Amino acid sequence: MLKRKPWQSLLTAASLALGLGMGQAAVADDDPLKVGFVYVGPVGDYGWSYEHDRGRIEAQKHFGDKIETTYVEKVPEGADAERVIRQMAQSGSDLIFTTSFGFMNPTLKVAKRFPKVAFEHATGYKRAKNMSTYALRTYEGRYVSGIAAGMETKTNTIGYIASFPIPEVIRDINAVYMAAKSVNPDVKIKIMWVSTWYDPVKESEAANALIDQGADVIIQHTDSPAPLQAAEKRGVKGIGQASDMSQFAKNAHMFSIQDQWSSHYIKSIQGVLDKSWKPQNFWGGFSDEMLVVASINDNLPAKTKAAVLAKYDEIKSGQFHPFTGPIYDNQGNLVIKDGHTVSDEELDSINWYVKGIDATIPK
Repeated sequence: MLKRKPWQSLLTAASLALGLGMGQAAVADDDPLKVGFVYVGPVGDYGWSYEHDRGRIEAQKHFGDKIETTYVEKVPEGADAERVIRQMAQSGSDLIFTTSFGFMNPTLKVAKRFPKVAFEHATGYKRAKNMSTYALRTYEGRYVSGIAAGMETKTNTIGYIASFPIPEVIRDINAVYMAAKSVNPDVKIKIMWVSTWYDPVKESEAANALIDQGADVIIQHTDSPAPLQAAEKRGVKGIGQASDMSQFAKNAHMFSIQDQWSSHYIKSIQGVLDKSWKPQNFWGGFSDEMLVVASINDNLPAKTKAAVLAKYDEIKSGQFHPFTGPIYDNQGNLVIKDGHTVSDEELDSINWYVKGIDATIPK
């Protein structure tokens, strides 16, 4: 069963939550487990939030009447997020998933006030006794994207539309460039920061600006199909972000890197139902098919397709890890020693560009 409220009206829900003490799950044994989801974008973004909601829907189908899911979309990061998460907890949620990096501190604050509610925060690094973190190894998808971009660019210029300068985005830019460089020593990457996760107008403008600067392959860390649509109009190539975006760019779309969240949501919900849930730092990727290469275009040259799938197999099997040293930053410092493969904790702290990227990271 789904209960859906816009985030503004959810802020008044506490007055209806009679008998719910601070941090109390407050449900009878025969009541459904109440599971809440907080999204930064609209569920119709055809990207990040769309795929999280698809995971929620799959979890609802899996458990049926055992759970009741609620989602709130288009929640701004910051104080508004804290109010939404708090009201969701006060309204009786037993498990709450918050799905954007900027929800990290608000989730932690609310988790401390509601110690009997389980919280899971996507893409962050702060945890508590009742708060987990979970993420995708998006850098794996970016690496195979970089292979395709490096092989398919004719101008030797890749355009990257970046959202916010957080570790996930920075390491993914690095992964794209390292992969492209491995197959094309002359390749360059141009980065445009848009300071948004979802804004089709800004995303389209950024794509066109990068194309005007010579980029003929567009990779995005934003959530709408607008960059691919711009690439289609301008006759260049692009790669879908988070969901299968093939329908939006018949010719430009090379493939998509698609997120698959349902298995994690099902496992976490089952853990709460079984009372076996514990906080953890979970990462999913190619190896457990939480990240997949979707809808490879028939127009992608066979050589490029073979290279993409070969690297996918190497990463999936554990034979290859994109962040294995030696790796130097673009200031000439050795940041990953020869033979060392970074830990998940180290991945969470990447704040440097690799050698060859001619740019600085915004403050």
